[in-house]
Amino acid sequence: MADTIDAIRDAVAATAPEIRAGLPGRREASGAENPSGERQLAADEYADDLLEARLGAVDGVGAYASEEREGVVDAGEGYSVAVDPLDGSSNLKPNNVMGTIVGVYDASLPAAGRDLVAAGYVLYGPITTMAFARDGTVTEYLVEDGSVTTLREDVTLPDDPTVYGFGGRVPDWPDEFAAYADEIESELKLRYGGAMIGDVNQVLTYGGVFAYPALQSAPVGKLRLQFECNPVGYVVESAGGRSSNGRKSILDIDPDGLHQRTPVYLGNESLIDRLEAALD
Repeated sequence: MADTIDAIRDAVAATAPEIRAGLPGRREASGAENPSGERQLAADEYADDLLEARLGAVDGVGAYASEEREGVVDAGEGYSVAVDPLDGSSNLKPNNVMGTIVGVYDASLPAAGRDLVAAGYVLYGPITTMAFARDGTVTEYLVEDGSVTTLREDVTLPDDPTVYGFGGRVPDWPDEFAAYADEIESELKLRYGGAMIGDVNQVLTYGGVFAYPALQSAPVGKLRLQFECNPVGYVVESAGGRSSNGRKSILDIDPDGLHQRTPVYLGNESLIDRLEAALD
């Protein structure tokens, strides 16, 4: 099924320029909400519709799901693809970084992260890039004209971490996480842009830690397991880092729903080890 995984990667890369080109006229709310109760932008719906059509047409894709729709779309027989079509879409209005996340599961959805056979993300920054993980390795690509050119092979987190990015309102952080954050901010540089994938890409590039912790107002977390945390956790672990929900690898969570949320912590192994000890 390696050809199917290549075809999924290529379909996302081919769709990325269309998503990016369609953003300027779709910055306003559509009037609808996604299944998590968040307001959708016209851009969210546009990206979701494009990806559903393109990925659903790939031979070997059996199901499509996204954070923008309630259920799973039957596409035949094969892998299940879970997508965050436009991660960080709230950054569209101020023109900040956004991305597209994709996870390829060899199981029916909802599925555990250990069922992933590939995962990756497109980053709409000054240039469009893709980080894609499979078989325990990560490759970074430049996306131009819908095709990919390899920029870096065997991407790994640098041993000497440099940056951190933590989500949520500081007064809403649990005391244990706030104490950990106090230590980290004296050691690393803050890099937080409001889109998970942009912040994680900083960690993948420079080493460090990203966190969207459990909050006092949201103890189950904010980010979605199937569409965001599992795929990005898979990429980070494939790059030699660690993922965690505060107790164990994100990939070891037994899912209980398609739109399940979880706290998420990603980065260099030593920093995630320290975090789990602080939260214990």
